[in-house]
Amino acid sequence: MAAKLCTLLLAAGVVLSLLVSPIACSTRKLSKPKPKTKPVSHRQAPAARAIHKPAAAAPAVKGSHKPATAAKSHTNHTATPSSPSTVYGSGGWLSGAGATYYGAPNGDGGEGGACGYQTAVGKQPFDSMIAAGSAPLYRGGEGCGACYEVKCTSNAACSGQPVTIVITDLSPGGLFPGEVAHFDMSGTAMGAMAKPGPGMADKVRAGGVVRIQYRRVPCKYPGVNVAFKVDQGANPFYFNVLIEFEDDDGDLRAVDLMEAGSSVWTPMAHNWGATWRLNNGRRLRAPFGLRLTSDSGRVLVANNAIPAAWTPGKTYRSLVNYP
Repeated sequence: MAAKLCTLLLAAGVVLSLLVSPIACSTRKLSKPKPKTKPVSHRQAPAARAIHKPAAAAPAVKGSHKPATAAKSHTNHTATPSSPSTVYGSGGWLSGAGATYYGAPNGDGGEGGACGYQTAVGKQPFDSMIAAGSAPLYRGGEGCGACYEVKCTSNAACSGQPVTIVITDLSPGGLFPGEVAHFDMSGTAMGAMAKPGPGMADKVRAGGVVRIQYRRVPCKYPGVNVAFKVDQGANPFYFNVLIEFEDDDGDLRAVDLMEAGSSVWTPMAHNWGATWRLNNGRRLRAPFGLRLTSDSGRVLVANNAIPAAWTPGKTYRSLVNYP
């Protein structure tokens, strides 16, 4: 009996040990969730990368480069006006320039070319007394409208008397050997440097590259005010305008626009030639006021220069000009 009891107790112990072992094993499995703290920590890293993406978006600054250029125009506008000597030099005659002519012998040379004046070059106040200037005179279009006195003495038919011309185009082909500047004039302007008398103008025009003297002078358009010609492609979101007939310097280094209901002047960008544009990504509210800053820093304001119902392709004449 004792032996049987012992056997039963031993069997019971074995069964009990088997029952206890799975429970312990299950307890160990339940302790494994502790490593889940790693995924929590790992998610923080992607979050950090998400924060980094806006920094990576820095190339978008390239898109804002144009407004930065426009801001530069505003800086030029508010800068201290240049001294007249900066624009006109000493006022003395400069040598080393050459002159030719293009177009008809007694014509206007063309239609405004790289300045955009079109047929205005043959009408008042330009009256065909125009020239296409070489790069140092054209100055990327910002020299459009500048006035120069020119005279020649190198040809027997030259009068030696000065005549005034306006830069209305870019001279093709660069400079001839030995030149510091070149004026490709209308036939009318070239002939105006000749002595009076039959055939004299033709002799000057036939002289090939004629050596001349030149100097920058103020433009004078008596009885004419500044005009604004709206580009054919302009629309409520893109305003592009040609500016012409400015007295004094004749050319501009900055233009600002004020919308209706605003007191803020917004810098326009120099487009090409004598044209300036504004397209800031939203509808512009007319009428527009325009503020012009000349080459020497003189400021002229034309209030309500462009009416509320403006039309592309139309010219609007202001009531003002530089004194």
